[in-house]
Amino acid sequence: MNKGRLEAFTDGVIAVIITIMVLELKVPHDADPAALVPLIPVFLSYVLSFVYVGIYWNNHHHMFQAVHHVNGATLWANLHLLFWLSLVPFVTGWMDETHFAPLQVAAYGGVLLCSACAYYILTRVLVAKHGADSLIAKALGKDFKGKISLVIYVVAIALAFVHPWIACGLYALVAAIWLSPDQRFEKLLEAEGK
Repeated sequence: MNKGRLEAFTDGVIAVIITIMVLELKVPHDADPAALVPLIPVFLSYVLSFVYVGIYWNNHHHMFQAVHHVNGATLWANLHLLFWLSLVPFVTGWMDETHFAPLQVAAYGGVLLCSACAYYILTRVLVAKHGADSLIAKALGKDFKGKISLVIYVVAIALAFVHPWIACGLYALVAAIWLSPDQRFEKLLEAEGK
């Protein structure tokens, strides 16, 4: 099957996710700039969530440059990833509404962890479809960033019940690790003249 519809659908879902997140930002009813101060944590959580969704979109885009065809398993693995990403606005809003309470910060991390696991599953399905010697398999390599991210998420989720703000800092650390687009795909695609 052609990959075009999967990419277009993914782009559309991610656009909706980002739109839902920005609608959660409530406009203050006071003209005084000081009315924005209580919104700073809400805005920062929005920025973090926006960056996460952007990272997934960016890496998904780069990865699919190395994909030639998709199958039913790929479609389901991609939907699995989109399911978890679609929960990002919910857990972001829930975390904001409860002023970063431990359970909600842990739930936020749980969605990030499940999104990372879903992305990993998608990569394994694509490697199985294209073969161990494929461009996608070479580009993914040992996926150190992916594995260390999972460990940090698990630690952050546990820490959320003790120090929610440290957990949020660890979530931001993972985002910082991934902020640069996945160069593995760009380098191999350039080397192959694609």
